[in-house]
Amino acid sequence: MRAEVSVLLDLLLPTRCVICAATGDDLCDSCRAGLTRLRAPRCDRCGAPTAWPVARCKECSGRRLAFAHARAAVAYDDGARLLVAAWKERGLRTLAALAAELVCETVRRPPVYTLTFVPADPDRRLQRGHNPAANLANELGDRWELPAPALLERAAGIRPQRGLPLTERRRNVRGAFRVTERPPTKLALIDDVYTTGATVSAAATALRKAGARHVEVVTFARAVR
Repeated sequence: MRAEVSVLLDLLLPTRCVICAATGDDLCDSCRAGLTRLRAPRCDRCGAPTAWPVARCKECSGRRLAFAHARAAVAYDDGARLLVAAWKERGLRTLAALAAELVCETVRRPPVYTLTFVPADPDRRLQRGHNPAANLANELGDRWELPAPALLERAAGIRPQRGLPLTERRRNVRGAFRVTERPPTKLALIDDVYTTGATVSAAATALRKAGARHVEVVTFARAVR
């Protein structure tokens, strides 16, 4: 009976590519190939693509960043935006596994003892019914054979980052995270999208204050300026 229902649903609601809407898979081969992978050369610190390898780029030079390095699988361009929107806002949780595949194809496994993730805003978590960063961390943990416990929580009263200018983003997340248990000395912080680095840097600051000495950042996508 379950198999018959599944076949009927496939006929009535066929799976479509979240980018081009072609029937078949959540992400068709053409759109998958069209995602811009973020490989070298890049900034060694924040992972921004560069014309040649640099230790710090214009984007992160002069900033106090609490993480050692940030790496992402793809550029946050039009295709990646549609994929992330389907994953986060439309609730297609299976896309977390796809995002993890793309990360593992592009980003080297970090030399850490554990993974953790940026906690979701409670209202967004309730609205979506899931935390994309947590889902991605769990998928990566399975592939990299690393635990992915929740080590952080958000402080109350923090505004969403979306739409805020860069300086306000940094101010908004200052002190926004609390550590729920002592972290290991080396860990990787997982999030879905790296926009300005303000959120992951604030989360890494909380982890380091609690005892972490080395924090890597890994995200599915990254804004490229």
